[in-house]
Amino acid sequence: MVTNVTQSASNDDAPAGRRGTRVAAFFDLDKTIIAKSSTLAFSKPFFDQGLINRRAVLKSSYAQFLFLLSGADHDQMERMRAHIASMTAGWDVEQVRAVVAETLHNIVDPLVFAEAADLIADHKLRGHDVVVVSASGDEIVHPIAEMLGADHSMATTMVTVDGKYIGEVDFYCYGEGKVDAMNSLAAQHDYDLTSSYAYSDSITDVPMLRAVGHPTAVNPDRALRKEAASRGWPILTFSNPVSLRSRIQTPSGRTVAASAAAGFSALAAGAITYGLLRRKR
Repeated sequence: MVTNVTQSASNDDAPAGRRGTRVAAFFDLDKTIIAKSSTLAFSKPFFDQGLINRRAVLKSSYAQFLFLLSGADHDQMERMRAHIASMTAGWDVEQVRAVVAETLHNIVDPLVFAEAADLIADHKLRGHDVVVVSASGDEIVHPIAEMLGADHSMATTMVTVDGKYIGEVDFYCYGEGKVDAMNSLAAQHDYDLTSSYAYSDSITDVPMLRAVGHPTAVNPDRALRKEAASRGWPILTFSNPVSLRSRIQTPSGRTVAASAAAGFSALAAGAITYGLLRRKR
């Protein structure tokens, strides 16, 4: 079962670059593993269940267009946090989880980049823990991480009272907050961050990328592309969203990625190697 990190820890508890004995691969979610915003992808089922109105759906669609067009900078991410917090006030937590569970595979499964699925499978085959890291809510990120066969997830959490959201953010898994959560997880699981990997598309995730020894920009926005070029970081292009279910005949209960290993090996004539995916441009 995937475990999730829901609160940050101070850098004094587990400084970045700590030396452990294990390796982890930290993956941002939106535009790195999947082809669109994970939060905005659920606008329609949330509307169908009466959680949001038509105006909110249209606003989310427009936000998704801007997200795909230009990526999200710091100000956009802050506005997104405020918007989501305000919109969810009064929502029933269990209802949200139920909606996500019922619609997860239909919505998210076709959005997963084939290249990301291969890369996740490769890390698993090399014995690395896979961690999904996202500013989206834990109620969305955690089940997606389970679907992907990740070992852990780190996501934004909201304050709840009596089973309902009150419109306040408890932990925002964004920027330096991601690094704090990574440090906390590294301390718990003995990760060596200097030997670990991180993948992201956004300039806002430079702290996360700098926290590991092997950072890679995936589908980078303009600012991150420039940053990656100046630092000599590899750049990958993922462009082929393919349903996991179309690639795997019978996925196992616990982890799609573990089951995928056999299917992927037929395509790669053995273990898929990270080097086969690396394409600089």
